[in-house]
Amino acid sequence: MRIFNLQDFKRYAAELAGTFFLVLFGTGAVIIDNVTKGGVGHTGICATFGLIVIAMIYCFGRISGAHINPAVTIGFTLRGLFDKKQVLPYIIAQTIGACLASGLLKFAFPTDLCLGGTLPTGSSLQSFITEFIITFILMFVILQNKWLGKFAPAAVGLTIFVEAYITGPISGASMNPARSIGPAIVSGQLSSLWIYILAPILGAALISLTLPSPKERVQKMQSEVLSFGEDLGEAPLS
Repeated sequence: MRIFNLQDFKRYAAELAGTFFLVLFGTGAVIIDNVTKGGVGHTGICATFGLIVIAMIYCFGRISGAHINPAVTIGFTLRGLFDKKQVLPYIIAQTIGACLASGLLKFAFPTDLCLGGTLPTGSSLQSFITEFIITFILMFVILQNKWLGKFAPAAVGLTIFVEAYITGPISGASMNPARSIGPAIVSGQLSSLWIYILAPILGAALISLTLPSPKERVQKMQSEVLSFGEDLGEAPLS
């Protein structure tokens, strides 16, 4: 029995690297915006997150699937699209990548207290609901990859940009437990971390469990077309 699988190692390394760069550039933009007193801006931060996700999908998508998000990994698994045995190694790799990125940012910006972490600006319930909804939407878009084809990475990145632009001032628009875990652990800001772990996972899980598969959707559409024809008194096409 092979104990060391090179292909699996490449996948874990890709997830670690992809999450590392996501957190490095995304939360780095938040830190630099604070240091420069608005030099990056809210739009710039949102664009950074969206664009780095697009880049990571293109870089690592063919190696690991470029989940770079524990909620996405769990969502794929619940939908039967991902091997259950790979879930824990993927999440560990993603979390390590995020922590390494936050550690590097802490070294570069030692006076920053939150390191671009996600914290509620209102109530915990408000941020929980926000994170649940936006991750639900994000996972919905991700699950359309077969329909979107080569435009899938751009669609995912644009979704992240829009959702971060709208909800960032409320919850920080994490949508990704690893993106929140890294800064929280390194900075020690752990009080609200549960929101950014639980809400995204539940949002991704719900859509993954309830969204009809492409085959089921086609069959349903065909059934509705036939039913519509019958309602009109027309014979269905053979």
